Amino acid sequence: MERITPVVLLVSLLIMFASGIVVNQTRAKCADGLGTCENCDERCKAKHGPSSESICDLSLGMPLCMCYYQCADPPPTPTPPKICNGGAGLCSARCFGSCCDTNCAQKFNGGHGFCSTLGTFNLCQCQYPC
Repeated sequence: MERITPVVLLVSLLIMFASGIVVNQTRAKCADGLGTCENCDERCKAKHGPSSESICDLSLGMPLCMCYYQCADPPPTPTPPKICNGGAGLCSARCFGSCCDTNCAQKFNGGHGFCSTLGTFNLCQCQYPC
């Protein structure tokens, strides 16, 4: 049985690790290990576009093609909808709680309501996305 030398094993593990995308968040550059250096620049540009840059890294004793390219910007985080306030009249013994909520839903798209006392008035206050 043939023994695998530690250098060959290390290089094999490095190639497997480097074949995934490595992101450097501070410079927004990504690196992709493409295996051997044969046609390195052509393969790099074909995979990641004409602005990508390739180098043949010899630091491990075996030539390894590394392709550096501009990472895609992450999708923007959706902003929560702005909440607006409105009114739907007065709350009373006949129309309280769920009645106020129903009135707000009818008056404002996506609206919800609650009764709130302001001084001597019991108001139906609505909140809705705007």
